[in-house]
Amino acid sequence: MFDCWPIPLEATVSTRSATQGNQLAEVHRAARTAEPPQLPHTPEDPVTDSCPPGPPKSYARYDEASYIPYPRSIPLARRRVAELTVDWGHPALAGDAALLASELCTNALLHGCLRDRLFRVETTLTDTALRIAVTDPRGERLPGSRPSHPDDQFGRGLLIVRVLAGRWAVERLTVGKTVWAELDLPKTRGA
Repeated sequence: MFDCWPIPLEATVSTRSATQGNQLAEVHRAARTAEPPQLPHTPEDPVTDSCPPGPPKSYARYDEASYIPYPRSIPLARRRVAELTVDWGHPALAGDAALLASELCTNALLHGCLRDRLFRVETTLTDTALRIAVTDPRGERLPGSRPSHPDDQFGRGLLIVRVLAGRWAVERLTVGKTVWAELDLPKTRGA
């Protein structure tokens, strides 16, 4: 369940471990064009009811950090996710993981945070994927797509998440919601 306690002066961080760009350019190009790229049709944005989501049942690495709801927390979260991705042996995914973390954290900050409540970023590595999950306290405000004008400064975050992530979803919680996205790990030669 989302931790709803008053904000400390610094972000709280806990870490647990069990063991140890071409696509980006396309995303930026798509975000600048007037017509968004054609994505596979999905009936609705993926939203599920669960409490709490927690990390996948079987994982190799797990990290959790809570941040204060201020803009300065977004680069901290982005940097942490990128560093974890490199430390966990997947440097090629670090840029995409950082961009996903940045977009999910920005959405949480703009649309899901309440004063005096933290938002949480969980990073999980499984055998097949790297998952970035952001939990915020406003479960009544679910993310959704909206049309954007080429001159709009905002409104393309979920498009970027959809293009980069292999899977993503929203999970409603008793208090708040979790939005997560997964990057598929490259196949190893021995597998």
